[in-house]
Amino acid sequence: MYRILLVEDDNRICTMIRNFFNLKGGEFKIDFAFDGKQGIKSAYENTYDLLLLDVMMPELDGLEVCREVRRYSDVPIMFISAKSGQEDILTGYALGCDDYITKPFSLPVLYEKSKALVKRSKGLIRSDILTVGNITLNPNNGTVTSDGKEIELKAKEYGVLKILIENKNSVVSREQLLNKVWGYDSLFDGRILDAHIKNLRKALGNNAKLIKTLRRRGYKIEDEK
Repeated sequence: MYRILLVEDDNRICTMIRNFFNLKGGEFKIDFAFDGKQGIKSAYENTYDLLLLDVMMPELDGLEVCREVRRYSDVPIMFISAKSGQEDILTGYALGCDDYITKPFSLPVLYEKSKALVKRSKGLIRSDILTVGNITLNPNNGTVTSDGKEIELKAKEYGVLKILIENKNSVVSREQLLNKVWGYDSLFDGRILDAHIKNLRKALGNNAKLIKTLRRRGYKIEDEK
């Protein structure tokens, strides 16, 4: 059984989520915290497989909880918030959340997102090893090799490379990369993407040439001919 910490000041929403998750088979045990301070205390004192955070709460808001937890843990974090503006969502991702769902939300969608985040973090979803040229990406353990040597990539660079290889020899637009890796569909922070592409190319060394920039269209990774 997986443990979830739900930090939400609305008891009605807490009960609704717990009841629905229990009806789906009891795969999750959900603990409640009704304000940010209590949430941080519970996260420190217990081991959880997923944190579900409201944003607007007494004492400390969900953003502060996320910022504090990310100082010591990589536990999956999903925001559940009535704040649906682009800036609010971008702030959540900038602080290190893994997903952001807005109120009102679908309970079945929340359940499936939660299950996917937990299983992915536990390595329970196995995928085929991806290759292009002399680059190999193993989604099952998160490793990347270039010319047979393992390289270290930040999470966003890993995400960009994975999408490019999954679509090798095809153009992936900037909007698609921003949406899939950062979680939003916008050219607003295109410079962030450019910076990560630059870092990715540097890490790949001689294989950097496989990543092609198509002006005003996006990026493509090609097999060597």
